[in-house]
Amino acid sequence: MSLVRSIATVGGWTMGSRVLGFVRDMFIAGFLGAGQVSDAFFVALQFPNIFRRLFAEGAFNAAFVPLFAGELTTHGRAAAREFAERVFGVMLVLLLALTFVVEIYMAEVMTLVAGGFADDPEKFALAVDFARLTFPYLLFVSLAAMLSGILNTLDRFVAAAAAPILLNIVLISALIAVALGWVPDPGLALSWAVLIAGIGQFIWLAIACGRAGLLPRVPRFVMGPRVRRLFALMGPGILGAGVYQINVLIGVRLASELPEGSVSFLYFADRVNQLPLGVVGAAVGVALLPLLARQLRAGDTAAAQDSQNRAIEFAMLLTVPAAAALLVIAGPVITVLFQRGAFDALDAAATSQALAAFALGLPAYVLIKALAPGFFAREDTKTPVKIAAVALILNVAVALALMPLLAHVGIALATAISAWFNAGMLGVLLYRRGLLDPDWRLLQRLARVVL
Repeated sequence: MSLVRSIATVGGWTMGSRVLGFVRDMFIAGFLGAGQVSDAFFVALQFPNIFRRLFAEGAFNAAFVPLFAGELTTHGRAAAREFAERVFGVMLVLLLALTFVVEIYMAEVMTLVAGGFADDPEKFALAVDFARLTFPYLLFVSLAAMLSGILNTLDRFVAAAAAPILLNIVLISALIAVALGWVPDPGLALSWAVLIAGIGQFIWLAIACGRAGLLPRVPRFVMGPRVRRLFALMGPGILGAGVYQINVLIGVRLASELPEGSVSFLYFADRVNQLPLGVVGAAVGVALLPLLARQLRAGDTAAAQDSQNRAIEFAMLLTVPAAAALLVIAGPVITVLFQRGAFDALDAAATSQALAAFALGLPAYVLIKALAPGFFAREDTKTPVKIAAVALILNVAVALALMPLLAHVGIALATAISAWFNAGMLGVLLYRRGLLDPDWRLLQRLARVVL
């Protein structure tokens, strides 16, 4: 399957998920507005969302796909399946232990994630209750990420790209149940729905892997050298591939110190920003990594260079105009999507300001998705993590400097600035190492896109 076709496949299904996601968020805005319950639920929702993006679109994919592709190419399907089973067994044990510990100490974890809520005991208690329901989603989404990696390596992108649609369908169904009076509490209904959706996504991908003949059998906890290699690569990859998600989590922590509604403003703005980022950025990253891994395993560096150039070209063709559009029409977009019910005009204005700030960094967020696979496909996760560490420090420093002046908008703007730094450093280092060679076609088309 060609790179453009792979990107189109992943992006098309992701677009369907994002559209349903907007329907879901329109329901949520109408029911909850931007207040105590919505702030508490969105903080709780950050746990599954952050880990979904880190694992499904970030660190796990970056580490697992090259190793699994190597096993498949070098030793065949039986060896690749055995490797997957060992990874599955180790992940299952570790995730069960993590879930158990976090459930017990959820109040302490919430203090770290949203310490500003401590001044409002009722909101803090709601956030803890909601998070206890949503956090087990991590277990299922992480195991589903491994199944997605198997399918993506086989160029079977549809099932993995369609899986997030289940989350939106279940959440929308929960809100319909609230509207019909079947469930009295919308916050609890949404939290239960997140957990149910996670179970459904795992089953969906397990069926798809079974049809491909590579569903891991009964897992065993066997930490061999290949599995240790996976986790060694994955550790720094969590920061290197997931800097945007970690920045969002930092933003939530800082926003919890601001007036009520700030967490919700950033959430709704990020949801709109996630449309081009998810459709284009995630699709480019998911499609490019296994292709680069196979080309480099085969020793075809020229083809790998061309694939990287085409990925950058395709990403900028779509995201630069999208960023310009969101800057110009942020207000009307937010008004049309969310201003109804409990979400009033003041909420829409505050959210649109955050969206414009996020949009400034949109091309950079997607460039990171196109550039990072150049390191990950070569099993180099250390370089991106060093860059990401500096970007994270920059993000916090700029956010703290801007919050007194711009409140929640300063947090969004800091995220955009740190993203441009991250993307720029990735590109410079790839170029200096001879791993990125922009051809005339790329330079010419980038100039056209900017104009």
